[in-house]
Amino acid sequence: MTIPLRVLMAEDEWLAAEVLAEGLEDAGFAVLSAPDGQAALELAAAGAVFDLLLTDLRMPRLDGRELIARLRAERPDLPVVVMTGFPPPEGTGALHDGQGPLRLLTKPIEIAPLVAALRAVAGIA
Repeated sequence: MTIPLRVLMAEDEWLAAEVLAEGLEDAGFAVLSAPDGQAALELAAAGAVFDLLLTDLRMPRLDGRELIARLRAERPDLPVVVMTGFPPPEGTGALHDGQGPLRLLTKPIEIAPLVAALRAVAGIA
């Protein structure tokens, strides 16, 4: 039996978060959901165990860009998938320092490409 990949998901649109979590769990992932970047950061600080970060960019309290920066300050190689309706014009280079794998997906997101992106950044494509 393989241990499922654990995804920390920061998504402020609760309906989207519900749909994504259900789809990812159906695909074999374990999902820990946070309603925004600050909540995700607090989960990580409290010792939540996760293998990957799945985050929206535009969220209240703490946006995805800052969440990535803060989590990667502790775990520079943390695999990240960003989902956004508003991709930065400069692409993924604006979102990270290049140390860990990162994929950028534009909303609306289908589950199959999301699963593929998560597996790719985790190195199990």
